[in-house]
Amino acid sequence: MKRKITQEEIEKDNLIKIVALIGTILFIGIFVINVKADTITHKFKSPSFNGIGTSSHYLTIENQQYTRKLTIKEEIKALQEEIEREKENSTLARFLRNLESRVYAELSRQLVNNLFGETPSNSGTITLEGNTIEYTSDGVTLTLKITESDGTITEITIPIGTFLF
Repeated sequence: MKRKITQEEIEKDNLIKIVALIGTILFIGIFVINVKADTITHKFKSPSFNGIGTSSHYLTIENQQYTRKLTIKEEIKALQEEIEREKENSTLARFLRNLESRVYAELSRQLVNNLFGETPSNSGTITLEGNTIEYTSDGVTLTLKITESDGTITEITIPIGTFLF
């Protein structure tokens, strides 16, 4: 059963072939226009090699190095300060500060008792950490003479009868 091909079918088939050929030619033509060949040239992106913007590049590198060094110094300083704080807040350091405070309080109490107690003494000397404290009383005024370890002398005069709270 062969079918007879009509003239109309042949023309239709030729028309489809022509349209497909024209479409292929247009596609290839558009593709060829967009494809352009050029020589491949290598350009360095780093300003150290190509010289464009070199000074700002070097300045940026210098700033980064300086900032890095400064950060390291600050970290070292912070660690040293932290170690120092830990030493100052150790149990032994707190104990020594507390003991020193109590010893000074006791010395102060004894000095006040010697100066103003029931049987006050008219003079006396105390040596404390290289400093000498001399006191004398004439019944009206109390004179404290403090001689520091470097030889500096401070003299304080306190009136006894008018010194009330």
